[in-house]
Amino acid sequence: MLRLANPIYDVVFKYFLSDPEIARLLLSRLMNEDIISVELKPTEHLLKVPLRSLTVYRIDFAARIKAPDGTEKMVLIEIQKAKLPTDIMRFRKYLGGHYQDSGNIYQDSEGGNHPRPIFSIYFLGHNLSDIASPVVWVKRGYYDVTTQERLEVQNEFIESLTHDSIVVQIPKLAGKRRTDLEMMLSLFDQSRRDPENQHYIEVEEGDFPAEFLPMIRRLVQAAAEKEVCRKMELEDELISDLANMERSIAAKERIIQEKEEVIKEKEEALQEKEEVIHEKEEALQ
Repeated sequence: MLRLANPIYDVVFKYFLSDPEIARLLLSRLMNEDIISVELKPTEHLLKVPLRSLTVYRIDFAARIKAPDGTEKMVLIEIQKAKLPTDIMRFRKYLGGHYQDSGNIYQDSEGGNHPRPIFSIYFLGHNLSDIASPVVWVKRGYYDVTTQERLEVQNEFIESLTHDSIVVQIPKLAGKRRTDLEMMLSLFDQSRRDPENQHYIEVEEGDFPAEFLPMIRRLVQAAAEKEVCRKMELEDELISDLANMERSIAAKERIIQEKEEVIKEKEEALQEKEEVIHEKEEALQ
C-alpha cells in the first residue's frame, strides 16, 4: 500500500503536472489523441481572506499542446475542490481572457499565423445535478440546418470561436475501473483517502498498469515534500474560511429578506387602512 499526496489539492496538482511526461500522458488519455509535447503554464492568483491573516494562491493551468501534424491547442485545466457560488463566473472570466489573448497563436510550417483552438478540462470536487457519468465529454458538431446532416469537416473560423470540454466529477469516480482512463483517474478517487488525513490517498501499486506507475511515483514524491504538505493545510484553511463567509452572507441575506417581508406586510396593512378610510370618506360624502 502506497501513500500519495491527494491530487485534488491545487499545490499537489501543480506538482503533479510539472513533470512534462505526466502532463502529456494525462492529457493524451483524457483527450483521446496523440500529443507529442505539452508546455504547461500555471498562473497563481493571490487571495487574501479578511477573516484572518491568511494568504494563499489559487492556481489556473494553461497548457499548449502539439499534435503530430503540427497543429496546436490551448488546453485550460481547472481543478475545483469545493463548490462556491463564484465558480462559473470565474471560469467564464478565465476563458474569456484566453480568447482575448493575442499571444495565443502559433505558426504553421509555412510561417502562417493561426489562433490556437481552446479545449477546457474541469476537475470538480462536487457533483453536477442529473449527470451520473464520472467523465463527460462535451463535443461539438457541424450540421446542415436544412438537412440535419452532420458535416465531417473542421473549419479554422469555427474552431477558433468555439470549444469542446471535458468535465470530471471526482465524487463519481469512486469504484470506477472499467477503462484505462477510469483506472488513471482513480488516482483522484476521494474514497481512497487516508481516513485519518484527507491530504493523502492510499493505493496498491499492483492495481495499476505499468504506464501509470510514473504518476504514482510523482504523487509519492509530493507526499514527502514539506512545502507541499504545508500548502495543503493552507488550502484547507482557505476553504473553511470561504465556507464560513458564505454561510455568514447567506444568514445576513435571510435576515434582510425577512425584514423586507415584514416591511411589505406593514405596507399592505397601511394600504388596507387607507382604503377603509377612503371608503368611509366616500360614504360620508
